[in-house]
Amino acid sequence: MTFFAFTGAVEQGLVFGLMTLGVFITFRVLDFPDLTVDGSLPLGAAVSSILITKGLNPWLSLPPAMLAGFIAGMITGFLTTKLKILHLLASILTMTALYSINIKVMGGRPNIALINSPTVFEPVRQFLISLDLNPWLTSSLLFLVLVSIVVGIMIWLLRTEFGQALLATGDNPGMITSLGVNTHFTIVVGVGLSNALVALCGALVAQNQGASEISMGVGTIVAGLASIVIGETIFGTRYLIVRVISAVLGSIFYRLAIALALSFNFFNPSDLNLITAILVVVALCTPKIKAHLRNRGYRSNA
Repeated sequence: MTFFAFTGAVEQGLVFGLMTLGVFITFRVLDFPDLTVDGSLPLGAAVSSILITKGLNPWLSLPPAMLAGFIAGMITGFLTTKLKILHLLASILTMTALYSINIKVMGGRPNIALINSPTVFEPVRQFLISLDLNPWLTSSLLFLVLVSIVVGIMIWLLRTEFGQALLATGDNPGMITSLGVNTHFTIVVGVGLSNALVALCGALVAQNQGASEISMGVGTIVAGLASIVIGETIFGTRYLIVRVISAVLGSIFYRLAIALALSFNFFNPSDLNLITAILVVVALCTPKIKAHLRNRGYRSNA
């Protein structure tokens, strides 16, 4: 793996770490299998891109993108809590609807080019140049700062009363309901927050690659789950702060693993889904293998 492939994988791991944090909220905090993210990522990209092409400041395009993702997540939560539709099916319905909505947002086109359009990276690039630093660090530096801010906010949020309600809703909804907490509200808002982060990721990815595409969200949920599982396998799940940070680090390791696999001639870019499936299987089986070997060691010592 070349140095540029390594830095590119780290950069991708950081920006998609935002998406992984969103998936972490639904799958690990709320215990809510949500496939909406496959549609909310391109939704965030579409909203940000169309606003930039209309002349809006690229930084100001991020909040509307997050709001769009938040609404998409709330719709999934509403379908589940109020209309009593199975959460998995509700998220599939929302994801399916978002495909058509995303095309409408992009003016009936499957993609929007941002070539020669301003992006959030330009001020950072100019700042690095003024310090006589290499501008190729621009994206990685900005993503690192944004991810660090989001991680800090998430850790703070999960320690608040509302955050504890989110955790309790995922762990024991019956108990938290008996204490007077409205679990319908926590689910709707929690799924909304998850998809807001995913939409933010989509907006940044679109600006980074210079275009938004209708198909850029395919496989988002798989990549998010793979990142979470890899991070938990490596760093553990004992403390809340470790679980949140490991989601981002897992995203980086996931992208590095893919870059390493693709560096061999045996794999090609079309094998990305196969590589992801293998990584997830290995990550899921590793704790069980460790436990089995540990038990065998205890028996032999006894």
